[in-house]
Amino acid sequence: MAMATPALDVLVRSAKPYRQHVYAHDPGAPFGQEAAEALGVEPGRVFKTLVVTAGERRAVAVIPVSTELDLKAMARALEAKKVAMAEPLEAERSTGYVVGGISPLGQKRRLSTVVDESAVSWPTMFVSGGQRGLELELAPSDLVSLTGASLAPIARAPLRKSRQA
Repeated sequence: MAMATPALDVLVRSAKPYRQHVYAHDPGAPFGQEAAEALGVEPGRVFKTLVVTAGERRAVAVIPVSTELDLKAMARALEAKKVAMAEPLEAERSTGYVVGGISPLGQKRRLSTVVDESAVSWPTMFVSGGQRGLELELAPSDLVSLTGASLAPIARAPLRKSRQA
């Protein structure tokens, strides 16, 4: 059983249906991909939580682990000129969670949140429960309502690295 986290507290208080999934975290594995494999679910159904900066403002992007954040699309969704990825320490300070365990739920400060619109194509989605090795499964509409998020097309396929000849 996982220890209590602010993310779990939010779900318990909300009385919305959810399931928690605990798996053995490998510190060397890529966080989101590891969760999808450990849980045996499509990587497009497991979402990672990324913190971005828009000037002095911080915001959260929730995108499938199989994708990358489209910074221009995120800027449009936030109505900002541009956004950049937050430094890991800044992300941890803003959310109260450690990198690899940042949940969109129960953050220290409620940040503007944008969930990739692909989430609504799944009956349930998986997000970090606030610690490495803990995933929470809930309906996309419940995540959106609990975080006050907006839906937008903010994810893109990973860019392929070109091979040097």
